[in-house]
Amino acid sequence: MRGLRPIFLLIGAAFGAALEMSGFGDSRKLSAQFYLRDVTVLKVMFTAIIVAEVLIFFATSLGALDFDRMWVNPTYLWPGIVGGLIMGVGFILGGFCPGTSLVAASTLKVDGIVFLAGVTSGVWVFGETVSSFNDFFNSSYMGRFTLPEWLGLPTGIVVLLVVLMALAMFFAGELAERVFGKGEKWGFSLMPSSRWKVGGAAALVALTAVVAVKGQPTISQRWARMSAQEDAKLASRDIYVQPAELADLMNNAGMTISILDVRSEKDFNLFHLANAQRVDLGKLSSPAFLAAIKQAPDGTVFFLVSNDEGDATAAYRILRGAGVVNLYILEGGINNWLDVFGIDPCVAMPLPTSAAEPGRLRYAFERAIGEHTAAAHPGCPCKELPVKCDRAVTAEASVHEHASKPSYTPKVKLQKKSKPHGGCG
Repeated sequence: MRGLRPIFLLIGAAFGAALEMSGFGDSRKLSAQFYLRDVTVLKVMFTAIIVAEVLIFFATSLGALDFDRMWVNPTYLWPGIVGGLIMGVGFILGGFCPGTSLVAASTLKVDGIVFLAGVTSGVWVFGETVSSFNDFFNSSYMGRFTLPEWLGLPTGIVVLLVVLMALAMFFAGELAERVFGKGEKWGFSLMPSSRWKVGGAAALVALTAVVAVKGQPTISQRWARMSAQEDAKLASRDIYVQPAELADLMNNAGMTISILDVRSEKDFNLFHLANAQRVDLGKLSSPAFLAAIKQAPDGTVFFLVSNDEGDATAAYRILRGAGVVNLYILEGGINNWLDVFGIDPCVAMPLPTSAAEPGRLRYAFERAIGEHTAAAHPGCPCKELPVKCDRAVTAEASVHEHASKPSYTPKVKLQKKSKPHGGCG
């Protein structure tokens, strides 16, 4: 990454030079868009948006890019609306956005320097006062919320609609420029005068139509493309986490974890790990569940749990195919967890080895205890429900109460999406 920094610098300098040569360092040109006299800013920005959008989702439709691995700014609805209004008013009054003010200031334009000083002062004031309205600043959190999720439409259709909307805005913007900027009357031709514009728009719509028709890869298609690499991880058991490591992470306040239990409701009610969420294996690929997963805080580590490892491994294939990262499986499942940490013999006793069946719980429970037992949260000084018991506790059954902490080889490695830096705003 360090070797690429000069390239980033050159790209940034080229971008700034392009803005200056396009007139984006001139506040009069920038503010003219609000009076419909010159909508160059709108055309440039929306051209960048729709071209990037079409190329990204064309690449994802071919399987060359994983959109779920890309950083998308989380949505804070009302703070975002208020912030957008503040920035919009500042843009109208000052004639710059923060990025274009830097371009103007770099060429020693006085208005750009003054605006940049105002931006810097505003950032300082915000930093000093944000604690007084922190609740609002972090309110209406919606996570990674995109237009396809909001509209409930396939991604390709949404891409096509955005492109058509942008082209309609370009058309209306050029009409406005002729009337309000050049003083022409409404008697002119409605067709664009440039064949290049017509050809470019037609090519963009055609490529977008391909994206809409081809659609985005299904979970099974995505898994097929990554199966060689992921099957190697499964074979080497790199993603199977020992119970002792998961127990330590459960007690680590600096780690955000989510335990997804794919067992039956009956087994889940008998016993489950503290704060685990039960999920039907058949619903893991549902849009509602995947949308909820994507709203988890960045850096959340997900652990899949079943009675042994069978259903959890099947769940891993589904969720990895859906693009979920930081995904691990509890080694040996709940059966191995109870073997390691033990459980009050008045609550459950292990079944004979001869009675064990693949995928089944190997402990016979006297009653449904849920997470109200020490075995559900080792190391946590939590209160347990009182259990009446006349069963004699043998030395073998109580051995876990005095056993030393199991050792383990750490396997969890946190992955985070790279956040973008810079931009006009």
